[in-house]
Amino acid sequence: MIKVRIITRSEELPPMTCSNFFHSPELFRICEMTSGLTPFMAVAEENGTIVAHMLGTLRRRGSLVPPYLFTQGRIYGEGEYAPGVNKEEVFFMMFSRITKSMRRKRCLYIELSDLSQKMFGYKHLRQLSFFPVHWMEVHNSLHSMPPEKRLDEKMKARIAHAKEQGVEFKEVADYDEFRAFYRMLHRFLTLKVRRYLPPERMFWEMGQSQNCRLFVTRWHNKVIGGCACICSGPNIYLWYLASKRKSHPTLQPATATVWGAISHAYEHKFRHIFFMDVGLPFKKSKYRDFILSYGGKEVSAYRWFYFTFPPLNRILTWIYKE
Repeated sequence: MIKVRIITRSEELPPMTCSNFFHSPELFRICEMTSGLTPFMAVAEENGTIVAHMLGTLRRRGSLVPPYLFTQGRIYGEGEYAPGVNKEEVFFMMFSRITKSMRRKRCLYIELSDLSQKMFGYKHLRQLSFFPVHWMEVHNSLHSMPPEKRLDEKMKARIAHAKEQGVEFKEVADYDEFRAFYRMLHRFLTLKVRRYLPPERMFWEMGQSQNCRLFVTRWHNKVIGGCACICSGPNIYLWYLASKRKSHPTLQPATATVWGAISHAYEHKFRHIFFMDVGLPFKKSKYRDFILSYGGKEVSAYRWFYFTFPPLNRILTWIYKE
């Protein structure tokens, strides 16, 4: 019989094999030491053996509209499972326990994203009163051919122009460079309605991990772009991206940053690079078109939401009904 327990302190974590950074004890410990974040690890055990685990975090956030201070539950992916486990059944057991723990903390809403399959857990999530919102992702394959061959002539010219102007892409080397990157990222996301930027300490701690890469795009010793990538298994995920494209339009900082991340992923033998947040599937999206210009493919996905105020959740469920 499978039993699930919730762990909220790192010293209580049992030894576990993990290849998914988003559900790892390492990320749990980073979240635990970060102010404003509370980690919840659901561990499923059968006869004393761990057969699955899932990490969720509770974030303290602020908003320009009431309520100004609130907490949000966040889970990336469905967790990690041992071979032969009924994934959907155990997912339901773990996910329901995590969300119950988050609701006890009176969080405003809970968000689940980046599932491996669009329809994974659909019935169980509906049963838990979550509602799906259509979302878009872009996946670039790196194992079938060199990424240069997927570029059109216009994109090749833009990349070449940035290099000729002295734009360089490199991994963050020290704390001063990290600070310049973080300040730029903070300014870039300040007016973005939904984007959440982890606290500075969490970003710095993640940058020290072998599973996270922080990059900057520089020009004449100035940071004009940057991105944060997560390495998990055979794939790499572009998590955050920012650039000073308005103040340095001729240097193509966003172009150089994305191409640098793709090139790094290819050189280090990753099979795919996933752009995690391309946004809602509007007919026209400049950002999505920009990311697609590197030769990736669109992937339709769901993001699942649950608001802890029942009348609001029922209204949103009706609005987003299929």
